[in-house]
Amino acid sequence: MTDFAATRAMFHLPEGMIYLDGNSLGPMPVAAAARVAQAVTDEWGQMLITGWNKAGWMDQPARVGNRIARLIGAAPGTVVMGDTLSIKVYQALASALEMNPKRRVILSDTGNFPSDLYMAEGLCRTLGGQYRLKTVAPEEVMSAIDDTVAVTLITEVDYRTGRRHDMADITARAHEMGALTVWDLAHSAGAFPVDLTGARADFAVGCTYKYLNSGPGGPAFIYVAPAHADKARPALSGWLGHEAPFAFDLAYRPGAGIERMRVGTPPVLQLAALEAALDVWDHVDMKDLRAASLRLQDLFIKRVETQIPGLQLATPRSHAMRGSQVSFRHPEGYAIMQALIAEGVVGDFRAPDILRFGFTPLFIDEDDVARAVNIWARIMDLGTWDKPAFKQRQKVT
Repeated sequence: MTDFAATRAMFHLPEGMIYLDGNSLGPMPVAAAARVAQAVTDEWGQMLITGWNKAGWMDQPARVGNRIARLIGAAPGTVVMGDTLSIKVYQALASALEMNPKRRVILSDTGNFPSDLYMAEGLCRTLGGQYRLKTVAPEEVMSAIDDTVAVTLITEVDYRTGRRHDMADITARAHEMGALTVWDLAHSAGAFPVDLTGARADFAVGCTYKYLNSGPGGPAFIYVAPAHADKARPALSGWLGHEAPFAFDLAYRPGAGIERMRVGTPPVLQLAALEAALDVWDHVDMKDLRAASLRLQDLFIKRVETQIPGLQLATPRSHAMRGSQVSFRHPEGYAIMQALIAEGVVGDFRAPDILRFGFTPLFIDEDDVARAVNIWARIMDLGTWDKPAFKQRQKVT
């Protein structure tokens, strides 16, 4: 059994804060500061450019990718780190479209994160208008997969409501209709068990600064199924994705397997922070994590609905259809969230009316849930959220 009291001690959490926003930015692992400092002083400071070999910087993307692979049901050698999630979405989509040349439709849903849709739109424009992005309601994805679809682009968990798609069923339907799949695991990796291999997913991408706690701007990852690894051609044919970067050939030759999905210079310091964060996962059983997360969510929903009238649950009640967050709707959601943050209960707001809370037992327990709801109930009873300062929108909500 996973000892979540032990994992809680592995994170730095400000005194008195109840942090329910790890689904947006995970807290700092205690070991991260020392690990990054080591990378700065002992590696960069002392080794300088020799650190690419001596400190293993050049191998970091694959080494760390293998550690993430274990958490998402991927085989070793199928995940590589680097760049941002948007870049990885672009890479996966472009490769999938080239692998399915007779189709012209990217299918996504209206609950997808806007950045994914923006990247798809941009790719379609780059390809000269021959391709189009089609979006449907999340509930209509299965029925919308037909013989015109080249690739589906689905974020497994809706960033607003926490609604979870059935990866295995959608992938099976896509394959039945001759389409490929790209899965965005931004709200899945580190939140619950993922089985890319079992679902037969073609491509997957994800960020690491949410549930994987790599810090702001942490690097993204990309997965390519073994069957496609030496077929998928990277649209972004970067130097480090070349078969032999230090041969300095003038023509691009894609590297072997997942290595071809590397683009730019590895973010060494951010990867160092991520390595420290992944040490926490060496102590975690994903099934234990999922069970504990659902218990916390259920407790939160029950207490909120008992103590706080006037809210609408936006998150599915079904465990199978739920990720690791709980969202409630309220017309004054933004101001209420700012009042909560002022009282030390940190969640976030998503337009137009969603108060969003993330639950990971790595550092959240039942006492946190009870205290958070009590504070929220008091804010609503006293109306302390109804102040001009709480209604002034900031750049990041």
